[in-house]
Amino acid sequence: MKLFWTCVGFIVYTYAGYPALLALLAKLRPRPLRQDSHTPAITLLIAAYNEEACLAAKLENSLALDYPAERLQILVAADGSSDGTTAIAGQFAGRGVELSYRPERQGKMAAINRAMRLARGDIVVFSDANNLYDAHALRELARPFADPTVGAVSGAKSIIAGDGALGDSEGLYWRYESFIKKQETQLGTCTGVSGEILAIRRNLFSAPPANIINDDFYIALHLIRQGYRVIYAPAARSFERVSPSAGDEITRRTRIIRGRYQAIALARTLLPWRQPLVVWQVVSHKFARPLIPLAMVGALLANGLALLRSSGGWRLAPAALLLQFLFYGLAWLGNHTQIQGKPGKLLYIPTFLVNSNLAAGRGLLQALAGREGVLWQRVERRHVPPLTPGADVQENF
Repeated sequence: MKLFWTCVGFIVYTYAGYPALLALLAKLRPRPLRQDSHTPAITLLIAAYNEEACLAAKLENSLALDYPAERLQILVAADGSSDGTTAIAGQFAGRGVELSYRPERQGKMAAINRAMRLARGDIVVFSDANNLYDAHALRELARPFADPTVGAVSGAKSIIAGDGALGDSEGLYWRYESFIKKQETQLGTCTGVSGEILAIRRNLFSAPPANIINDDFYIALHLIRQGYRVIYAPAARSFERVSPSAGDEITRRTRIIRGRYQAIALARTLLPWRQPLVVWQVVSHKFARPLIPLAMVGALLANGLALLRSSGGWRLAPAALLLQFLFYGLAWLGNHTQIQGKPGKLLYIPTFLVNSNLAAGRGLLQALAGREGVLWQRVERRHVPPLTPGADVQENF
C-alpha cells in the first residue's frame, strides 16, 4: 500500500502540511518590511475585452478611489473589443480616463504591453474590468514600496457573499490562500499574486513571452529572480463575484491550471534557483496542486487493487475505499442539488475540491495536447454591485 499512502501523503502535504510548515518558519525567522504612507505616481491599467456591461462601474469606482487625482493615471487597454467597451471608455475621457486601443485582438498581454508605453506612473497597478477596489486599495498597495527591496505588491481577492454555496466555497478558498500569502510575505516573499490587483515598479516591468498563459505569475517570478520581494497586502482589497455556475468556474480554472503546467515545463529557466527557500515555496504552493488529481486517481486505484487482492492483508482497505466513494458522492450531490444554509456550505466543500481538481485534470490534458492559446478566454462573471467608498461590504474574506 505504499502507493496509496504516498498519494494520500502528497495530498495532505500540499493542502495542509505546506501551510503549517510555512507558518512555523515565518514565525521563527520573519523578514522585516519597511512600510510608509506615501503617494507615488500610479498608473491604474485596466485590461478590458468586451466589458461593456461592467466597464462604466469600474471606471466610476476607479475615479472615486482615495488617492490624489494628480498622482493617478487611469488607462484602459481594450484591444480587440467588438462591443461598446471603447465607446464607454471614451465617455470618461473628459474626466481624465485614457484609452489604448487597436482593433486587432492579440491577447491580454499584447494589449498591456502597448498600453505600458503610455503609462506615466512610477507604480503600475494591473486590474481587470469586472472587479472593484476598496476605497483605500491604492494607498495600501503603495505602502510596501517604501522598502526599496520590494518590486511588486499584490492585493487581496475577495469574493462577495450572496451567491450561494458556490460563492461561499470560493470565498473560503481565497481566505485559505490569503493565509498562505501572509505567511510567505512574513518569511520574505510571496509566490502567488492576484493579477486583478497587482502593482509593480514601472521601471522593473519586463513583458512576458507571447506564449505565457499566467502572465501575473511569470512577472512575479521574474522580479524574484532579480532579487526583489513580492509582497502581499491584504488591506488592499479587490471585490468580485463568483462565476454564474460551477461549469463556468471549471472553465476559468482549467486555463489557469494549464498555465501552471506550462510553468512547470519552464521551471529550469523560471525558478530562482539561487534562492532554495523560494524554490520550495513555489514547488509546494504552485507546482504541487496541479498534480493532486494524479494523486487522487492513484489513491483510488491503489485502494481498489488492495481490496481485490486482500486476503487478510490491509484491513483498512474497505473503509478507505468507502470514504473515497462517500467523498466523491458528496461532490456529485453538491453539483446536482441546491441545499441552503450550513448543510449546503459544508456539502460544497468536497464539490469545490473535486471541481478544482477536475479543472486541473482538464488543464493537464490540454497542456499535453499543446493547447496554449493566450487569447482571452472570457468566462461570464456576475456583476459586482456598486461600492461606495468607505461603505461596509459583505464579503467572504
